[in-house]
Amino acid sequence: MPSVFIARHGETTWNITGRYQGRLESPLSPLGIAQARAMAESLRSYPLKRVISSPLGRCVETGDIVAQRFSLTVEKEPLLIEIAHGKWEGRYRDELAANDPERYRQWRHEPEIVHFENGESIRDVLSRWRRFAANFVPREDTLLVTHDAVVRVALVDLLKRPLSEFWRSRVLNGAYAWFQVTNAHWELVEECVSDHLAGLVADPSTQAL
Repeated sequence: MPSVFIARHGETTWNITGRYQGRLESPLSPLGIAQARAMAESLRSYPLKRVISSPLGRCVETGDIVAQRFSLTVEKEPLLIEIAHGKWEGRYRDELAANDPERYRQWRHEPEIVHFENGESIRDVLSRWRRFAANFVPREDTLLVTHDAVVRVALVDLLKRPLSEFWRSRVLNGAYAWFQVTNAHWELVEECVSDHLAGLVADPSTQAL
């Protein structure tokens, strides 16, 4: 049965500084590039035939590093784009914790009730993910390169968890969840494959997630 790997992009320059990215662009950091290369190496034993990516540069760059390893071309999929953080985009986590404390508290502890001003909710992201999954019929090993919120929502959906458990999973830059898929049934093999990141794990405590 085909394997599907749902990966988070490599670390970006805004990840380092604790800045909310959303739909804005932020390039991979040197560590992020190394993480993408490590991901490519970790997948070398699989007959990867497709790399499908969010259209944002940080995912395309990550996906391209992997795709080159397999002589593939990255396919861009708008439904895998990051959650729209609206007015939070481009702003720093600590600033928002101080100036928008109630929404920040809800986002960290009750994410299922938050709708970002001029942006999305995780229910919107879930709807996008389900539209993608309904039309995605993997016939060969495939890598999906996307974002923290999309990986989390996909795991909530595929593992039949409530949206209140959005933050439950460990989602690292350059790591991926591994599923095997048959007739639209997604069977989890490993929730967070990260052994290849030895010495390359980004510090999530600095990031605006």
